[in-house]
Amino acid sequence: MELWFLIWVWMGGVAWSVRFWIMTTPLVTVCRDCCCGSAKKHPDVDHGYHLEVVRAGVAGHARFRVADCLDVCERSNVVVVQPSPEGKRRGARGVWLGEVLSDEAVDAVVDWTRAGGPGAAAMPEVLRPLVMPRPATKKK
Repeated sequence: MELWFLIWVWMGGVAWSVRFWIMTTPLVTVCRDCCCGSAKKHPDVDHGYHLEVVRAGVAGHARFRVADCLDVCERSNVVVVQPSPEGKRRGARGVWLGEVLSDEAVDAVVDWTRAGGPGAAAMPEVLRPLVMPRPATKKK
């Protein structure tokens, strides 16, 4: 869920409307670029189906985005689940999952996210072996 606010600001004799929103849900990022989502690298996986299962499954429960390469091609397919603000207050951090290739793993990502994700719900056991460290930030 996202909460939108509209406020009026008086500056220089003119009233300006300012809209802003507060994120209240987890964020699911699915990598899709060179290796993740590649039929060449993983020919037995229906990547389009998995993407739509996640997109539809988290709708109304989490924000969703598809990212370009997250630079961990050796662990494709990569999914990152970021906690909600409440999860962050509880000390949770984003969870990076690699090799999310099975229907069971994809369903577990959806179920966990719908339950609140990091900091709000226990991680399904099927996802534990897929957890990977967040990659180091590359200098540009």
